Amino acid sequence: METLHVRAVVQPDGSLHIEDLPFAPGEEVEVTVRTQVHSHHPSTKSPLEGTVLKYIDPTKPVAEDDWEALG
Repeated sequence: METLHVRAVVQPDGSLHIEDLPFAPGEEVEVTVRTQVHSHHPSTKSPLEGTVLKYIDPTKPVAEDDWEALG
């Protein structure tokens, strides 16, 4: 299976035109279209920012009983 990645612009009439495909005429292909993510506007917000509702004893050691060296 060959994968081809191209960038194209949707035309005013809503069409998309891709030329010079490296596939044989009549060959069946699968087409997936997704919007292009622009990396020139990096998000300064963390993906988890605002998801914590409350902290319960945030300085308490976690899984302390799982360490043999401490016993």
